[in-house]
Amino acid sequence: MKVTELPGLWEKEKQAQERSHEYNLRLPLEDAARVAALAELYPDRSETDILNDMIAAALDDLISQAPLKDRLAEQKKS
Repeated sequence: MKVTELPGLWEKEKQAQERSHEYNLRLPLEDAARVAALAELYPDRSETDILNDMIAAALDDLISQAPLKDRLAEQKKS
């Protein structure tokens, strides 16, 4: 999924997801305010939901790029 597709996802009904790992994240004040604003725009989504979706979309985008995609494929072979 791409980050630009997230608003469409957030407008749909929320699906339960298992969260197996926890991170402590510190954001600059401006970024935290943006996340809070998104959570206000999409009241069915918490700030944590917003951040989880953004990170997942960014990771999907990164690993779809040729250099990382190739390196990950090589790593799986070893």
